[in-house]
Amino acid sequence: MVGMGIKPPEEKCSDERCPFHGKLSVRGRVFEGVVVSDKMAKTVTVKLERMHKIPKYERYERRTSKFHVHNPPCISAKVGDKVKFMECRRLSKTKAFVIVQKLEG
Repeated sequence: MVGMGIKPPEEKCSDERCPFHGKLSVRGRVFEGVVVSDKMAKTVTVKLERMHKIPKYERYERRTSKFHVHNPPCISAKVGDKVKFMECRRLSKTKAFVIVQKLEG
């Protein structure tokens, strides 16, 4: 991925929705999260934790969000893996993100 500093995976795949070996382009922010479910075909559920400031009490609280993310065969993330994912065009009703790198696991 040009300009992102992300190396393509060593394994090749023939998935058209792969940002490295297919025609899918990515855009927007880069997110990091943990895979919590991999039961769907070519899709994983990723949990994203962030800190949100409460100005009235001058404290922070932890908030979580879950995203459905496309899992290309060349990356094939499993439950417990820490991954980096980016926004792409809408791939289905609930899926608009794709994994670009597996960090741990």
